[in-house]
Amino acid sequence: VQLQASGGGLVQAGGSLRLSCAASGRSFSDYYMGWFRQAPGKDRDFVAGISWSGGSTYYADSVRGRFTISRDNAKNTVFLQMNSLKPEDTAVYYCAAGTSLGGILNHQVLYWGKGTLVTVSS
Repeated sequence: VQLQASGGGLVQAGGSLRLSCAASGRSFSDYYMGWFRQAPGKDRDFVAGISWSGGSTYYADSVRGRFTISRDNAKNTVFLQMNSLKPEDTAVYYCAAGTSLGGILNHQVLYWGKGTLVTVSS
């Protein structure tokens, strides 16, 4: 599976962005999907995960209530809608594919996409 994230950019605090991750290769709907982020000088952190059907989602405490993960299996795409952005959300965002939601939560990822930079100005 090849993953390509897009949609990053510069936004003011309080604003919104929608990230997309397009998948190609093996059947997209077979995989649980997740979003991670890595700020400069910090480790890569889990942000959100979604089950293969889209029926189950999980969020990091820092983004719960502000970010929404979703997927469109017909379009082989997973999304991350980010609202009420804060400067501390500034990071490179990565999408990832795995075989379980719990696995993704624990960084047990089969495939990583290239990141997309999100910068939130104060």
